Amino acid sequence: MTFVFEEIDYQETPRGAISLRKRSEPRLNHKVLYEVKMNDEFLMSSLFVEAEVELSKQGLAKFSGQDIDVVVGGLGLGYTARAALDFVNVKSLCVVDVMAPVIRWHEQGLVPLGEGLTNDPRCRYVLGDFFEFATAANTNFDGTEGNSKVHAVLLDIDHTPSYWLNPENSRFYTAESLNAMKAKIHRGGVFGLWSDEAPDDVFVSVLESVFSKVETHMVYFDNPYTGKKSSNSLYISHVD
Repeated sequence: MTFVFEEIDYQETPRGAISLRKRSEPRLNHKVLYEVKMNDEFLMSSLFVEAEVELSKQGLAKFSGQDIDVVVGGLGLGYTARAALDFVNVKSLCVVDVMAPVIRWHEQGLVPLGEGLTNDPRCRYVLGDFFEFATAANTNFDGTEGNSKVHAVLLDIDHTPSYWLNPENSRFYTAESLNAMKAKIHRGGVFGLWSDEAPDDVFVSVLESVFSKVETHMVYFDNPYTGKKSSNSLYISHVD
């Protein structure tokens, strides 16, 4: 089988250079992978998506039989959004991303899940800073003026609560900012967060000071590069 490598898109943005590429992986029988890079750092690969999917599954599981409005912070390759839309009771899904190229990749069908997300009438993309929208007073999650509430917020932007893509994001992971976001979630709602590392006890304590109940989950998956299991973690926090 012919080796595949293609840089599908490369764009300079105010936050750095972002690129989308696809390549075949000889170690996986030439499976075609999609990868996102920010400057020289890998942000996401279609090879490792289990935890992104589980973020929606764990975050939305409690809402069986109830129509819900959901916000996803960070579009990436679309796996968290796609898993959210697999719940038939999701009435609306607002996906907020600060990177215009990432939204465009989905709108133009340049990534595998793009067409399905774009054509689902429940899903809409919003270009903007999730952290700003989530914490600003009298601002909805889509950046418009108002005080609308949602049932679930699922966040996958930074590597961990203490390892950020942008240093300014650090301000979100505080009791003050989390309380501001919590005010925009219905009672009985959920805030779910993806992390590249095991749960951080210090951040769990911050969450417990804001939310009525906090759960952490480890998600394990096969890593063909190491021949071992790798893992991500999830924080699932409940609004009373």
